[in-house]
Amino acid sequence: MAAGGRVRFNVGGQVFETTTTTLANAGRDSMLGALLDSSWNVSSSGGGGGGVAEYFIDRNPACFAVLLDLLRTGSLHVPPHLPEKLLYREALYYGLLDHVRAARWGAFDGDRLRLAASVPGRAPGDGTAIRAAPDGGCCVAHGGAVRVYNWMLDERRPVSLDHSQVNDAAYLDAATLLVAARERLGKRDGGMAAFSAASGELRHRFRVAHDRQAKSFTAGALAFDQDASVFASCKGRLNEYGVGVWDRATGEQADFFYEPPGCALGDADRLQWLDAAGALMVATLFPKADNCFIGLLDFRAKDVVWSWSDAGAAASLDDKRVLHAIAMEDERSVCVINQYDDLGFLDLRSGAGGVRWSSRSKLMNRKVPGEESCYPKLATHGGQLFSSMNDSISVFSGPEYVLTSTLRRSHGGAICDFSIGGDRLFALHNEENVFDVWETPPPPII
Repeated sequence: MAAGGRVRFNVGGQVFETTTTTLANAGRDSMLGALLDSSWNVSSSGGGGGGVAEYFIDRNPACFAVLLDLLRTGSLHVPPHLPEKLLYREALYYGLLDHVRAARWGAFDGDRLRLAASVPGRAPGDGTAIRAAPDGGCCVAHGGAVRVYNWMLDERRPVSLDHSQVNDAAYLDAATLLVAARERLGKRDGGMAAFSAASGELRHRFRVAHDRQAKSFTAGALAFDQDASVFASCKGRLNEYGVGVWDRATGEQADFFYEPPGCALGDADRLQWLDAAGALMVATLFPKADNCFIGLLDFRAKDVVWSWSDAGAAASLDDKRVLHAIAMEDERSVCVINQYDDLGFLDLRSGAGGVRWSSRSKLMNRKVPGEESCYPKLATHGGQLFSSMNDSISVFSGPEYVLTSTLRRSHGGAICDFSIGGDRLFALHNEENVFDVWETPPPPII
C-alpha cells in the first residue's frame, strides 16, 4: 500500500476508514500494522471502489473505534459504557496491548508515581514476597501458594506447592514463573520449579545432582544473568550447601558453587547478577544469620572475589544489623539498610573498608507507636534508589541519593515487601496482604 493511502474496515457491520500512516503507528508486530506488508495482504476484498482497500473483521466495533482513535491521537479515551476488560481483550486480539499500556501509564519515574489501585488479599496471615512481572502483572508468594495477577490485575489460577513453604518467586519471562520452596522432612519435594504464569501448571523441576545422584534440597533466593543461567541458593540435607546454576533453555544443572568456610551461601537471602563484573552478589542477612555476609562469586575462577562481613565488628556497631542489600546499577557499590532505616554503602572497588552509614532515612521514619513493623527492603530502578520504611517507600535520586519523594497511603499497615517491573511499583502490606499498584502518569498529548 502507498504511504498515506486509504484503508476501509468493516468491523462487525460498522465501516471505518483510515490511512496507512495511522496503521503504521500500530507497529509491524501488530495485526493492523501487518496489513502494510504486501506479502500478508490476503484478506482484502479488492473492492470498495476508488482504490480503497477494504477488510472485514468480525469483532466488536465499539472497541475498534477506541483503538483506532488511540492510533490516531496517541491518547486513550474509553466511553463510560464500554467495559475496560472488553477493550483489553480486543487490544490483545489486534496486538495493541503495549499501546494501551503506554497510554494508561508512562515510563517509570519514582518521583512522579501515583497510586493506581489497591488489591486486597484473600489469604490469612503474612505474605512472603511480591514480584513484578515484565508485562506489568505481579505475583504474591503466600505460604504454600503463589497468587498470580495479570497486568489488568485479574487473578489467574494460583501456583500451588502442596503445603511446601514458598521461599522466593521470580519471573523468568512474562509467561514463566520460577518458585523456590522449602524441602519437607520425609518428602522428596521442595527445591525449584518453573510454572506457567497463565495456568499455574508445572513446566519443569530443576534438579541438583552431586556425584551423579539427584538430591533433595531447599531453594532460597533466585536470580538470573543476562544470558542463559538461573541461580538459586541451595541447602541440602548433608553437605550440599551453596549456589546452584542451571541452563535456562534446557533446565539442566550447569554448575554448583559450594560454600567456603565463613560464607553461608545456602542460606542466602538475596542473589543479584552483576553483568559488568560477570559475578553474582550473594547476601546472607540478619536475622536469618547471626552475622551478615555479602560477597561476589566468580564462577569462572571458582572464587569469592570480594566480600564483607560484620563478624568481629566493634561493639559500637553491633546495633547496626544489615537487613537488606542491593548492588547499585553502576555496580560500583552495594547499598545496605539496618533496623533503624539507616542507609549504608559498601565500595565494591575496594577490598577493605566498612559501611559508610547515613542517617538521612532515619529522619523520614513514620513509624506509629504500637504499630507492627516490617523489615525494610531496597530496590533500584533508572538510577533511583527505593527503600521501604514501615508504611511508606522513600525515593532517593541523583549521584548523592538525596531523598526526593515518599510514597505512602493512608491505610494497609507496614510494607513487608515491594517490587518494581513492567513500569509499575507493587507494595505488599502486612495487613490482610493488600498490595498497592503505583504508576507514572502518561506524558501529556500536545
